Amino acid sequence: MTQVKVDVHYVTRIEGHGNLILDAKDGKIEKLLWEVPESPRFFEAMLVGRHYDDVHHIASRICGICSIAHTTASIQATEAAFGIQPSEQTILLRKLLFDAEMLESHVLHTLFLIAPDFLGVDSVIPLAATHKDVVVMALRMKKLAYNLAEALAQRKTHPLSCVVGGFAKVPDLNELKALKKRLVECLNDLDVETSIFKTLKIPDFVRETEYIALKDPKEYAWISGQIASSDAPAVPIDKYLGVTNEFCVPTSTAKYTKNKRDSYMVGALARFNLNFKQLSPRAKKVAKELGISAPCFNPYMISVAQLVETYHIVEDSINLIDQLVERGVKEEPDKVKPKAGRGVGAVEAPRGILFHDYTYDAKGIITKANCVIPTNQNHNNIQKDLEALVPKILDKPQAEIQKMMEMLVRAYDPCVSCSTHALKVTFK
Repeated sequence: MTQVKVDVHYVTRIEGHGNLILDAKDGKIEKLLWEVPESPRFFEAMLVGRHYDDVHHIASRICGICSIAHTTASIQATEAAFGIQPSEQTILLRKLLFDAEMLESHVLHTLFLIAPDFLGVDSVIPLAATHKDVVVMALRMKKLAYNLAEALAQRKTHPLSCVVGGFAKVPDLNELKALKKRLVECLNDLDVETSIFKTLKIPDFVRETEYIALKDPKEYAWISGQIASSDAPAVPIDKYLGVTNEFCVPTSTAKYTKNKRDSYMVGALARFNLNFKQLSPRAKKVAKELGISAPCFNPYMISVAQLVETYHIVEDSINLIDQLVERGVKEEPDKVKPKAGRGVGAVEAPRGILFHDYTYDAKGIITKANCVIPTNQNHNNIQKDLEALVPKILDKPQAEIQKMMEMLVRAYDPCVSCSTHALKVTFK
C-alpha cells in the first residue's frame, strides 16, 4: 500500500502564486490540481474612464517583467480604435524595443529560474559561488537588454517614451551603434549558454496539444500578424474572442481558455512550432545543435525554444539598428485625433500571445476594456500536461515526482500575477 501526497504552496521561481496538489494511493490518482489562488487586480476596471494618454501607462503596470509587451499591445489597441497607422520609423523602433524585453525575459527564465532545477539547487544564489562566470554572463546579458530599452524608451520597466502614434523621444544613433557592438558580443555569451544547455538532461515527456501564436508572412512575428493555430486556419486579431473562449473553473482565480481542443499552449514553443521557418539562420543552426525540431510536443523544451529565440532576437536587433542608422531617426509630430471606436492590439509577450481590446468614446475616454494574458491561456494546458505526466511517474520517489511537477510548471515561465479581469456585481 503506497501513498503519494504533494502539497506545494507556492511553486517557487515563478512570478505570482500557484499551488500544486497531488493525492495518490496505490497507483490511483484521487486529486491532481494546478491551483491559481492569486487575486485578480482588476486592471480592466482601472482603465475604464481614463483618457487615451494615460491608458498605456496604466496597462504597463499589469506586469513588471512584460511591461513593454503590455504597453505595445495597449498602444496598438488605441491606434486601431482611432484609425492611426504608425510610421515605418515607429514600427522599427517598437520592434527593437520589443527585442530588448524578449532578451531580458528569456535570459531571466533560462539562467535564473529554471537552471537551478538542472543543477540541483533551490535558487540562483548558490550558483553565484559554484558557477560565478555563468551568473556574471547572465547579468551582463540582462544589463544589455535593460540598456537597449533605456536607449529607446528611457527605462525597461514601465517605459516612458513610446506613446500612441509614435515615440515622444527618439533614440540617439551613436548610443544605438554602441549597443550594436555589445549585441554582437552577446552572441558569444549565447554560445556559452548553448554549451551549458547541451549538458542538461531535459525530461522526456510528450503531449501533443494545440499551439497558438501570431504569424506574419514577412517575419518571425512579435508585434504583427494574424492569430495562427496548429489546428485551424489563421484569423485576424480582432476575432480573438473566438479563439480564447475564456471560462471559469473552481480551482483558479484566473480564467482558463480552450479553442479546438480541451486546451492550448502559447509562448516560445508555440511560436517555434508555428514560425520555425522564419527564424534567423543562426537560430535554426542552434536548434539543430540542441536537438529541437518543429513540431516539438515536449513542454519541458519551452526553455530550449526560448534559447533558440534569443539568438534570433539578438540578430534581429543588430539588423534593426543597421536599418535605423542607415535611414536615420527624426522627431515625428503628434497627429493623434481621438474618435469613438473599438480596437484590438495583439503582441507576442515572452510568455505568449497577449490581447488588449478597448472601446473609446468620441473624446478618447475608454468605456470598455478586455485583456487576455498569456499565462491565463496556458493554465488549462498546464493542468492537462500534469494529468498526462503524473500517471507515468507515480512509481518514482515522492521527492522526484514533486520536482518533475514543479519543473513542468516552471517550464511554462508562468506569470500568474498578471490577472486583470474585473468582476461585475449587480445589486438588487
